[in-house]
Amino acid sequence: MISTPMRPGITHTILLLLAGIVTINACHSPDKPAAQSPVAAKQELPGLGTIDALPVTYRSPANNPTTPEKVELGRLLFYDPILSGGRDVACATCHHPDFGYAESIDLSIGVNGKGLGEKRSFNKENNIPFTKRNSQSLLNTAFNGIGSDGKYTPEEAPMFWDLRAKSLEEQAAMPIKTFEEMRGHSFSEESITEEVVKRVNGIVQYKRLFKMAFPESNAVTLTDITKALGAFQRSLTASNSRFDQFMRGDRSALSDREQEGMQLFITSGCARCHSGPMLSDFKTHVLGAPDNEKLPVSDSGMLGGYGFRTPTLRNLRFTRPYMHSGKFQTLNEVLFFYEDLHGKPLRNQHVNRTQLDPLAAAVRVEFKDINTIVEFLNTLNDPNYDKKVPASVPSGLPVGGYIR
Repeated sequence: MISTPMRPGITHTILLLLAGIVTINACHSPDKPAAQSPVAAKQELPGLGTIDALPVTYRSPANNPTTPEKVELGRLLFYDPILSGGRDVACATCHHPDFGYAESIDLSIGVNGKGLGEKRSFNKENNIPFTKRNSQSLLNTAFNGIGSDGKYTPEEAPMFWDLRAKSLEEQAAMPIKTFEEMRGHSFSEESITEEVVKRVNGIVQYKRLFKMAFPESNAVTLTDITKALGAFQRSLTASNSRFDQFMRGDRSALSDREQEGMQLFITSGCARCHSGPMLSDFKTHVLGAPDNEKLPVSDSGMLGGYGFRTPTLRNLRFTRPYMHSGKFQTLNEVLFFYEDLHGKPLRNQHVNRTQLDPLAAAVRVEFKDINTIVEFLNTLNDPNYDKKVPASVPSGLPVGGYIR
C-alpha cells in the first residue's frame, strides 16, 4: 500500500481508494429502465467505491488497430463538412478542441447554424431543432467502459448519454444520420450514408489517403470512414492530470486541501457512480435533473425511464455546461443539485422520488464541503491534449463547418 499523507481519522475506505484495490459494485443494469429500480430504502448500498489514474496508453479494437495514417485521415474527416447533408457542419462543430472536444453551450446547434461555442446560432431562416442533449467530450473516450479493475473492451465501449452505441466506430456514423445534427432535410436516414461515401470517393486526395490507411480496401466505404474517425477520436487522450500524477506516486501533485476534497468526494458517496479511472461507472442512473426548456418535449432518457449515463468528471474545466440537458453552468451548481436532493422537490417534474436512483439518494454533499470538493475536481484537468486543427480539408469546404 502506498504511504500517503492524510488527515488524522481517515477511513479505511480511503486508504483502499489510494491503493486502488476496492471494486465498485454495479448500479443499474443498462438494459433495464432505471425507473423500475426499487426504492432506495429497500436496496442495500455497495461500498463507497474507488477512483484511480488512467492508463498511460490505450488499446484499440482488434479490427481497427491504430496507425498514424488512420489517425490523420480521421482528423481530416472530423473537420470536413463533406460528411453532412448540407455540407455546413462537421464533427468538430460540436466537438471542438477549444472546449475539450465538447461545446460551451447547453444544447448544440448542428445543421443550419453558424459560429462556434457560445457565439453559435441558427441562421435567420430556420426550421431545424436544437440537438437533444449536451455535447459530451471526446477526450479519453478511448477508455470508455474501463472499470475500477482497469479492464475494458474497446469493441464494447459504451457511448452517448443513453448507451445507444458501442465503440467509437459505431458511434461515428450516428451523427451523420441524425436529422438535426448533420443530416438535415435533403436526405433520408437511409440515403445520407450512401451520399457521403459517394462524395468522399469522388475526391482524389481522400481516395489516396484511404488507400494508405486501408490498403486492403479498393474503394472508400462507410466502414472505413467510421474506422478512421474512431482511430482519431481514440487518440484524443488527456491522461496526465495532477490527480493522475498523484495516484501514480507523486505525493506533491495535490495540495492538502485538494486531498481533503478527494476524501470528501469519496465519503459523500460520489464515487459509487463516478468510479474507476474515468470517474464513471458507465451505467445509467435516474437523478431527476432538470429538462432543457429549448426542447419541445421532456427528455426521458434510456428506454423512457429518465436514466442517463454517468459522465466522466475529467477535464470539466473545458467542457461546461453540465448534465445531459446542459442546465448547470458551474460545478458548484452541480453539487448544490445533489445537496438539494434531500428535502427539496426534484428538479424534473416527470420524475418522482420512487424513481430516484438509490445511489443518488444516498449521496450526502454538505454545503460547507462543496468548495473543497470542487478544488479536488479541478485536479482532474489535463490541458495538454491534441488541439491540432488542419489548415484545410480535402473537400475545400470551411474547416469545421461554418464556425468562423
